Amino acid sequence: MVLYALSEGEAARVLGLCGEDSIRQRLGDLGIIEGTRIVRLGRSPLGDPTAYLVRGTVIALRREDAAKVFIEREG
Repeated sequence: MVLYALSEGEAARVLGLCGEDSIRQRLGDLGIIEGTRIVRLGRSPLGDPTAYLVRGTVIALRREDAAKVFIEREG
């Protein structure tokens, strides 16, 4: 499953990243690495980007970037 498929308020753990080295580096710089817990907070009024809580920080990711983050739902 990929990150953008989470519902609002749902939490997950990162299993891995795909894509070019540059996007994987960018996501890693944001704290999105294997084992990280992520909670989807909400989506912008136009539907993209989406806000996520990552390591105590709120970040916004576009759907195309969130599609490169493989996750496992918690619970």
